[in-house]
Amino acid sequence: MNDIIVTENLTKNYGGVNAVQDLNLNIHAGETFGFLGPNGAGKTTTIRMLTTLTKPTSGHAYVNGFDVVAESDKVKREFGIAQQHMSLDRDLNVRENLELHARLHHIGSSERKRRIAELLDFVELTEHADRMSMALSGGMQKRVMIIRALIHRPKILFLDEPTVGLDAQTRRRLWELIRRLNRDGTTIFLTTHYIEEAEALCNRVGILHQGKLIALGKPLELRQKLGLFAVETLSNDLSTQYNYFHDESEAKKYVQTLPQELKSILIRESNLEDVFVELTGQKVTEG
Repeated sequence: MNDIIVTENLTKNYGGVNAVQDLNLNIHAGETFGFLGPNGAGKTTTIRMLTTLTKPTSGHAYVNGFDVVAESDKVKREFGIAQQHMSLDRDLNVRENLELHARLHHIGSSERKRRIAELLDFVELTEHADRMSMALSGGMQKRVMIIRALIHRPKILFLDEPTVGLDAQTRRRLWELIRRLNRDGTTIFLTTHYIEEAEALCNRVGILHQGKLIALGKPLELRQKLGLFAVETLSNDLSTQYNYFHDESEAKKYVQTLPQELKSILIRESNLEDVFVELTGQKVTEG
């Protein structure tokens, strides 16, 4: 399987603190890969190094075979990026934002027009092309940011917390857009602290904690290592205990051994939040 992103002991140090430490990754061409972790875990710093915005302190990173430090100009042609925070030019309308980005990539006039029309149609924003970017809803702005990142037909799309701050319905619409892009052959590298987002979108996830990669694999594989079923018990002092089992029958047998004075008992499927908590002792949403 072809690896389109490779990192070797990639490290970034800020003032004696390792934001990312000895990161070793192989991202397969055509997959959707997710970095899962709380704010400050090193997700955005990793993306900044892979997109040539920040130089590593040590180690190496390659994007489609090009070194992010020694061949940064070639690397920039291989990816598009939609940042976490809204970055559209507020003084331009939607079409003008796309036009500006296409010019920066030296795309010719006729191809620019075709590509912009194609992308607007792809995300159902053709009728909004002449609206000022800041007049759009948050979900529409995100869609514009994503197609702007795709204007030069990159092989890789980086999405840094793509749905943060959006309501559930808008978030799911963006999920479907991300799935469509991946089905069309784009490699997706996204960061998120939303458990359900990682489980819904990603072929594989890497769990980051304090700059270190502490787990890597398919969501189901990571859950299987922990146990596919969880027993959640709430005692009278309101403390909650979690126990994990490989199948539901094991979980039910365990429940039968529990004292009756427990306040509540819940059997449920495990998730990536459980994996993260067991590995780190904290929730993904905790900084």
